[in-house]
Amino acid sequence: MKLGDLIKNNSWLSVEIVFSKIYPDQISYLENYETVFNQLKILKPKSSSIYIIIDNVIDEFDNEEYVNVSGYDSLKVSTSKNLITESLALEFTPWAEWLGMSIDQEYINSFSSLEIICHCLHEMTFMGFSQKEIDNEWQKIKETADDFKHMTKEEKEKNSMTLEELKKKYKYKDE
Repeated sequence: MKLGDLIKNNSWLSVEIVFSKIYPDQISYLENYETVFNQLKILKPKSSSIYIIIDNVIDEFDNEEYVNVSGYDSLKVSTSKNLITESLALEFTPWAEWLGMSIDQEYINSFSSLEIICHCLHEMTFMGFSQKEIDNEWQKIKETADDFKHMTKEEKEKNSMTLEELKKKYKYKDE
């Protein structure tokens, strides 16, 4: 089943009810999500070899449980299907490509169609409620990476820290 099919086969009113329960902190943005949902209904899906993964995970930092939405490219995953190391962040992926992605069968059995739509909708708008906003955020990241690449060794040391330094700064303890 492709995400685009799920969206075409459901109404915003049904999605809104489930979305409000799953993401109560996002209720003030429901109009924005509705606008995106309606755009998705008429957007032409772009074929994709990426499968959507939706699973419950526990954050190692604060032990909070949340639903993680990511993907894996069926053309690149090794035969061992080690999805953890092959996992793709999808928040910068164009919406037309999201619509052409299949949902891994395991997750179709774990979540309802409406829950899948809600979690994907939340993830695909994580960086903004329009493709332009998302593209702008991606450009900022690319510019920052480019700036870092052109720094001298001294500038890099001054403007970055190791993972161990980051953990110490935020008092994170490995268990």
